[in-house]
Amino acid sequence: MKFLIDEDVAVEIDRSLRQAGQTVVRVADVLGFRTDDVDIWEYACQHGLIVVTCNRGDFLELAGGTPATGLIILNRRRTRQSECSNLLRLLAKAGEAGLCGNINFS
Repeated sequence: MKFLIDEDVAVEIDRSLRQAGQTVVRVADVLGFRTDDVDIWEYACQHGLIVVTCNRGDFLELAGGTPATGLIILNRRRTRQSECSNLLRLLAKAGEAGLCGNINFS
């Protein structure tokens, strides 16, 4: 699977996904810093990337009822380790079919 990591996501999430063998692209690396959410969503849709963000409100609105790509909304946890564990559990449970074209919460 291929993921687009928003700027508000901790670097530990990035590392966990990479260690799990996933392809990870950071918004800051491909679109620069402070990129508008609309541009992030369009980039993800054009490149078949699943967006990982903590920005619940804006991205839920952009995704709408039938997302053109996958969206994972990260819920802040007490520890980064817990955030990473919950995300990796979601990936294992949902698989690519459950993530692509769907909205998931971790």
